[in-house]
Amino acid sequence: MLDALAWPGFADLSLAGLLFLCAAAFLAGAVDAIVGGGGLIQLPAMLLLVPGGEVIHSLATNKVASVAGTAAAARTYAKRTPIDWRSALPMALLALLGSLGGAIFADALPSGVLNAVVLAAIVVVAVHTWRRPDLGSVDAPRFGRRGQLVVMLLGGVLLGFWDGIAGPGTGSFLVFLLVGLVGFAFLTASATAKVVNVATNVGALLFFIPAGKVLWGLGLCMAVSNAAGSVLGASLASRRGSGFVRRVFLTVAVGLVVSLGWKVAAGI
Repeated sequence: MLDALAWPGFADLSLAGLLFLCAAAFLAGAVDAIVGGGGLIQLPAMLLLVPGGEVIHSLATNKVASVAGTAAAARTYAKRTPIDWRSALPMALLALLGSLGGAIFADALPSGVLNAVVLAAIVVVAVHTWRRPDLGSVDAPRFGRRGQLVVMLLGGVLLGFWDGIAGPGTGSFLVFLLVGLVGFAFLTASATAKVVNVATNVGALLFFIPAGKVLWGLGLCMAVSNAAGSVLGASLASRRGSGFVRRVFLTVAVGLVVSLGWKVAAGI
């Protein structure tokens, strides 16, 4: 049996470790395609198993896998769910620029403080969603055309910046922004969020690739797995509708609270 130890671009990862990370990438792609939060599965697995090197190599390689998955999910959604491209594309562009900026500062900002801020925010988001069962059941725009675009652009650049820093929950925050503030149904929000998420991943890679931070062998293997999981997740969400997406959203939100709460308590 071939051993990944001898292959370039794998950071001396064993074959068993590679197979485990590919499985994690598949699961992460499926979860992320439905409602975001796949990074909660994929990135911690990489940080645990990739031997040696700097954390930023895992962050960069994670983006290679994620961009394949988000692109596959966006394509699947676009075939089945209407997307307002006149709003989604400008939002994606600003998110890309925000993510590029976030990647540049990825190892310069205090992650402990950021984790605490995001933990508080995700608790508020989860409680608000849980207490309003009708939230996101149907499209109910809260702004006129111009106001909606302004909210989406501001949200795109801020969440893009957070994603460039490799912050957890970006996809989930994008979904909640589009549901809670803009007024999209959960299914429409998930479809739009995937378009924006493609851009945030590309934005981060615009820094990580020239900087030589990507482990290409590992990243490409995980990209195939993540894309396969994303197609499955997007297909499930499209078939089962906004109610299903809402339930997955709340489940992922609880997972994020537990993960971030542990990091804050441990001072990581």
